[in-house]
Amino acid sequence: MQEGLLPILVLSTSLFAAAVMFLISERSAALRNTVNLLAATVQFLLVVWMALRVLGEAQYETRLSIVAGIDLVLRADALGIMFVGLSSLLWLCTTIYAIGYLEGSPNCTRFFGFFGLCVASTIGIALAGNLFTFLLFYEFLTLSTYPLVVHHGTDKALRAGRIYLIYTLGGGILLLLGVAALYAYVGNVEFDAGAMMPIEDETLFPALSWIFALLIAGLGVKAALVPLHSWLPAAMVAPAPVSALLHAVAVVKAGAFGIVRVIYDVYGITFAWHLGLLEPLAVLAAITILYGSLRALTQTDLKRRLAFSTVSQVSYIALGIALFGPLGTVGALAHLIHQGLMKITLFFCAGNYAETLHISRIDQLDGVGRRMPVTSAAFTIGAFGMIGLPPTAGFISKWYLGLGALDAGAGWAVAVLIASGLLNAAYFLPPLYRIWFGQRTEPWPEGNFPRWCETSPWLLLPTSITAIMSLIAGLLAAMPFSPLYWADVVVGRAYLQ
Repeated sequence: MQEGLLPILVLSTSLFAAAVMFLISERSAALRNTVNLLAATVQFLLVVWMALRVLGEAQYETRLSIVAGIDLVLRADALGIMFVGLSSLLWLCTTIYAIGYLEGSPNCTRFFGFFGLCVASTIGIALAGNLFTFLLFYEFLTLSTYPLVVHHGTDKALRAGRIYLIYTLGGGILLLLGVAALYAYVGNVEFDAGAMMPIEDETLFPALSWIFALLIAGLGVKAALVPLHSWLPAAMVAPAPVSALLHAVAVVKAGAFGIVRVIYDVYGITFAWHLGLLEPLAVLAAITILYGSLRALTQTDLKRRLAFSTVSQVSYIALGIALFGPLGTVGALAHLIHQGLMKITLFFCAGNYAETLHISRIDQLDGVGRRMPVTSAAFTIGAFGMIGLPPTAGFISKWYLGLGALDAGAGWAVAVLIASGLLNAAYFLPPLYRIWFGQRTEPWPEGNFPRWCETSPWLLLPTSITAIMSLIAGLLAAMPFSPLYWADVVVGRAYLQ
């Protein structure tokens, strides 16, 4: 296989699945499920192969000239592999989940068509080799996720869709302005660690600082940085597989991943620090972490509580990067993966409760652990990870973020992490108490599944897999190919530039 073709082949698997979905009949459920599962499996295997080769210093790049001086570039570097690995793995898990969740529902073919386009957009973002390619797929992600947010077609869903479009298209305009302005000053920007460090003309520094603000604002919408976060809780009206995808990999992670790219591969971490751009970003991330946690405390709806938890947790990535040090960056990049595994588990669990027992509020969770023990055990693992209790993956992330803060002399960031952990406990422990120790006075509805299975196997299998993976990511953090290991590889290569 020619190495230049592999990135486009990985992207094409999602596009192929989406194209088939738009061509087949709604009644062709068996064909729909087979194509989706086959495409997701093939893509994951291709990414694993590519990851092993990239670890051995292999180079993968697909380049297509668009106009003079601007190319469409797909490139697999160590950072891109981290994100594309998460995307392909969770696409497979979410596909399995969505098959069970949407069984018998209308418009499944349309759903999976846009679902495939959403994943393709995320893959394109992960493998983008320059700022133009990133912008292209970033905007395509907005357009492909809107139909998923409004899938149910209710007034509430349509209102949430309008809010989503207003925020994300507005963010896209800011990002476009930043990219255009940067092109005017420095030309086409390839993703390369420390790319802009050679700039010595100090008269450009104020303009570059404003451009940085535009780029971060545009990316901060999808990353749900305060005050650009309000679309995320509103989007919880979407089906559970969409919520899981939005929070774990597709949208919020695209924004966070873009922030990492801008700091490391556009401006360069040292140059960004020299311009004084990192400290304001760290302060904004800290505010978002605390604000999201405080808002989560007040939510009675389970999915909305998880949504505000995402607002808080994703900003750990921006905080770690902005600390200006290798340990903080390792923690941030590890959390990119860890948070995805934990949060998709929690949303899968919320979907299981809703589909099986029609539970949507926290006060309805009393005693559900005895009725749905596997789902509840998975929810517990995810919640403990979000709190940061050992030996979960969340503990590993926060440990390295704390070390990074100390290494950078940012004691205030350690205080933010401690406060956030206490707030996380405050909004996750009460639901866990209800799940395992609450007493229900009325019998549970029987549902359509045997009691030993507790819910559809299509729903239970991916929930169990992601919960186990989030636990293993913490227990075996020091092992090769763990998220922490990959974060070390990325940071090591970046700091050697």
